[in-house]
Amino acid sequence: MEVRIYTDGSSRGNPGPGGYGTVLLYTDSSGREHRRELSGGFRLTTNNRMEILAAIVGLEALIRPCHVDLYSDSRYLVQAISDGWVEGWIRRGWKRGKNEKVKNVDLWKRLMEAMDSHEVVFHWVKGHAGHPENERCDVLAVEAALGRDLPEDQGYRDQ
Repeated sequence: MEVRIYTDGSSRGNPGPGGYGTVLLYTDSSGREHRRELSGGFRLTTNNRMEILAAIVGLEALIRPCHVDLYSDSRYLVQAISDGWVEGWIRRGWKRGKNEKVKNVDLWKRLMEAMDSHEVVFHWVKGHAGHPENERCDVLAVEAALGRDLPEDQGYRDQ
């Protein structure tokens, strides 16, 4: 099955309250189109964490192996996967150049696990450029960040 996943993250301040938005689109074997929207937020997090989490949530929603085209306006997310940054970080024990700790390791590990049973191709799209699905993800992410009684982002706190 082929699935398109669109993602976006938002943070009102960085760090600050944040949210993610994800749109999944696919066509079933009878030709019927399906759409699923997912979102959530945290009271204190970062934009980068929400960008990664949006991709994770979309991939974790899939119930069987799929070919996935994942679209994000986060160069950080897309380049980390497409340019092999994550593999390098893993080889170096989650360290960047000059022995610096990689941020968001909890989410990078979760993303790699979520990708494991799928064939995923990441695509960068320019944000706020009128792409309907990217714009919808942005709305979902911002609304989630503005929600009431948001939970704690445990991974952000533990960094």
